[in-house]
Amino acid sequence: MIRFMKKIAHISKNISQAWATGLWFFLIAYFAIHAFQGESSLSALKELEQQEFALKQQAQDIAAVRSALEMRTEKMGGQTVDPDLLEEQVRARLGFAHQDEVILFLE
Repeated sequence: MIRFMKKIAHISKNISQAWATGLWFFLIAYFAIHAFQGESSLSALKELEQQEFALKQQAQDIAAVRSALEMRTEKMGGQTVDPDLLEEQVRARLGFAHQDEVILFLE
């Protein structure tokens, strides 16, 4: 009878160890699958990094345009006006031209 009880205890111990091992395998498989699929996967992280790079480039381009516009606005305002800029604006808005200039109208 004691041998039978020892065998049952041994089988019970093996079953509990098998459950623990199975649980660990399940957890490892679960996290491995989610590491490569889904919204928070490694491929999604790579896409986000590419998008970040593109947005940084776009931000740099916009900053360059903004600084150019700020410089142009600074020339137009303030105490003095840049004569070249004033002449450019007058010609563009009023259609004035010098006598020796040739104007081509494009449709």
